[in-house]
Amino acid sequence: MAGVFITFEGIDGCGKSTQLRLLAAELRQRRFDVLTTREPGGTTLGQRLRAALLDVEEQVDPLAELLVFAADRAQHVRVVLQPALARDKIVLSDRYMDATVAYQGSGRGFRPELIKEIVQLATDGLIPDLTLLFDLTVPESVERTRKRRAAKRSDRLDIEDVEFHERVRNAYLEIASANPNRVRMIDARGSAEQTHRLVMDVVIPFLQERQSDQGKEQMAKGEEQAAEC
Repeated sequence: MAGVFITFEGIDGCGKSTQLRLLAAELRQRRFDVLTTREPGGTTLGQRLRAALLDVEEQVDPLAELLVFAADRAQHVRVVLQPALARDKIVLSDRYMDATVAYQGSGRGFRPELIKEIVQLATDGLIPDLTLLFDLTVPESVERTRKRRAAKRSDRLDIEDVEFHERVRNAYLEIASANPNRVRMIDARGSAEQTHRLVMDVVIPFLQERQSDQGKEQMAKGEEQAAEC
């Protein structure tokens, strides 16, 4: 099967990182060639940028935040994502372009036109084949991130106020509404096991359909070549 690009999105505390790990393990058991990655931090450069961007002690100007996330993505696309997809891997990424629209666009208030231009430049036009949006209410998100802060695993975005996270969640819902063929909503209110079952109900049929479509394309090409001969 040709390369497949699946992204995981959602507000803080939605459990997307856990779900990415569970899905990767399941797909590898089924003999799929899987690469897992994340933004920021999917490259050596990105790991350094991530440390600065998400450090709770670091004061980062909103414009600097936007541009550094874009720099991380540009490196990620060209060094990791495009080569992996060219090798026909299934790539699972913890956040991608929709995070910029939600967090820096709606969360920080940058103009949609600016966000669109920066996203296009950084991604080189690479759009996910499937995006899983893990939806959680903001009060539930706050409770989960509170527990994470108690365990000293919070980052700078975790500690933003409730209004910020409401804007981010609303932006994600708008993205899902505007892209129904790409974005699939996953109810993230249940346990990790319950959410994983919902993920599998989406991903496995999607991959099966992709395999079927690609098989039909290869058959059609073979018939065309035979007819030419």
